[in-house]
Amino acid sequence: MAGDEPHMGGAREEILARVGAALSDLSAAARTEPAEIPRLYERGREATPAIRELFAERVADYRAAPLTLSAPEDIGGAVSRLAQARGARRLAVPDDLPDAWAPADLELVPDRGSSAAELDRLDGVLTGCAAAIAETGTIALDGGATQGRRHLTLIPDWHICVVFADQLVAGVPEAILRLGSAAHEGRPITLISGPSATSDIELERVEGVHGPRTLDVLIVDREQSTKEHPL
Repeated sequence: MAGDEPHMGGAREEILARVGAALSDLSAAARTEPAEIPRLYERGREATPAIRELFAERVADYRAAPLTLSAPEDIGGAVSRLAQARGARRLAVPDDLPDAWAPADLELVPDRGSSAAELDRLDGVLTGCAAAIAETGTIALDGGATQGRRHLTLIPDWHICVVFADQLVAGVPEAILRLGSAAHEGRPITLISGPSATSDIELERVEGVHGPRTLDVLIVDREQSTKEHPL
């Protein structure tokens, strides 16, 4: 055993030397400027009628229900008809919900710090959004106007979301630009692609695990209301 000690010591020194060399290389790499990442994805694309059609198709692909309205004044009536079809009577709403969105035949409960249990006892929730992505059928919420807290859209089992045509963007890069101020302010951003769903170990689809199991999307033209709800 004693005769093996010099050999073992030499191996140890060799290993430590290699580790030291590797760490030295890493330190040198850390001091260099990182290479610029090429960003070749499309961006800056304009919203067109085809973008709206694509968004509606993607929303339907996710088993959500898109409905196109021609004016903001039609929102209240559409919400009332949807609620009647689902047997809903009480909806949670953000505290700044526009009056034009509020049907007279429903009880709207403004969220002023409601508990999870209180929200769960309601039939659904009605909100606006920050942006919507046509290519993915995704709705983005950032806690801004007409959206309320994140809890509001995660706990009730049914979500009606108003998406104005001028909130639609072609793809993810354009949406990131829209959400930049919210990210800088540290507001939570929620991305919704259809009703909440997951798959169990047998790949059976299960809805309503992480949020509403039912999503209705109202796609609204609003030339006359752009000033009321700026992005």
